[in-house]
Amino acid sequence: MSGDPEQEYFSDGISEDIITDLSKIAGLIVIARNSSFTFKGRSVDVRAVGRDLGVRSVLEGSIRRAGNRVRITAQLVDAATGAHLWADRYDRDLTDIFAVQDEVTRRIVDALKVTLTPAENTRMTDTGTTIIEAYDCFLRGRELLLGSTKNRDTFERSKESLMRAIDLDPNYAQAYAGLGFAYMLDYQNRWSDNPDGSLALSRHYAEQAIETNPKEPLSRVVAAIVASNEGDLDRAMSEAQIALSLNPNYAMAYNVIGAIRSFSGQPLEAIPMIERAMRLDPAQSEQYLHFLGTAYLLAGKYETAATHFRERIRLVPGTDFSRAPLASALGHLGEIDEARRIWRELMEINPKYSFSEHFGRLPFKRQEDVQRIVDGLAKAGLAT
Repeated sequence: MSGDPEQEYFSDGISEDIITDLSKIAGLIVIARNSSFTFKGRSVDVRAVGRDLGVRSVLEGSIRRAGNRVRITAQLVDAATGAHLWADRYDRDLTDIFAVQDEVTRRIVDALKVTLTPAENTRMTDTGTTIIEAYDCFLRGRELLLGSTKNRDTFERSKESLMRAIDLDPNYAQAYAGLGFAYMLDYQNRWSDNPDGSLALSRHYAEQAIETNPKEPLSRVVAAIVASNEGDLDRAMSEAQIALSLNPNYAMAYNVIGAIRSFSGQPLEAIPMIERAMRLDPAQSEQYLHFLGTAYLLAGKYETAATHFRERIRLVPGTDFSRAPLASALGHLGEIDEARRIWRELMEINPKYSFSEHFGRLPFKRQEDVQRIVDGLAKAGLAT
């Protein structure tokens, strides 16, 4: 509410941190940032939000920053009745921002009558850094990584901000974890001139973060994704489970565990994990639908797999990621013409698409799982 769009990263960052702190409490179900932020800047009925997201309480408020002063207003509302459970306003110096975040989080916990374990109490007091300039750089870098626009430019700018945060505070675990996540995104999206080299850099910064603070959840998720891409599914599972122990509401960690179980030949065990991720972050469903479809495909449930892949394509029409497994599911179902139509769409979207390159990068533990996908394409007369 500062009137300066350049300050949006700051208010979003404070909101993200409060969400993260609350997410570390096992007694709460906390909806992730992506889904919560879909209501940002809109006039909404709190009761409708509660119904849409399946929550009992909604935290809303505003942040205004002017020079070295910050004003935060916050109110916790009962989503069923619209009644206020708690409300307060804070006018503080910027240097007090960490104390304000901690106080807001604790007042919410008190209002919801949640009892913290000693471990949860400790995790909530971990601010990551005490250097305001480093925190500001971290918020800028993280916002670029988590924003709706992701490309080479946002990757480069996020790296610059996160490196600056580390220069200001060499013990800033969250900034190292953010860099690990940035390089992982580059490895997956192939933005830089050397995306394959980004996998090793992602591992390096995740390990730096873990060494600096073993209780930083994002670093554990990044380490899990790196290990998965390197074919070490046991290490990947271990890191993802540690992430969940540190943040029981971590949607990305649930999805990573689901993907690991699919790659390990346990697709039926993967499904509830991915569905849990969708429950916690419904706005990211278009991403999770691909992993859910893959689990059903590997489990031989082709009709359900096709339904999920079709929904993902409806939400992300330009995807080349989900069309090959959809064509395989349709081949298994005997829908040959439809499978070929989907394959033609895939080739129009990405003429350089290579099934062997795509699935060759994925860490399937059992060759028969890849063969199941190949067999579906073969039934449709599609060469891989």
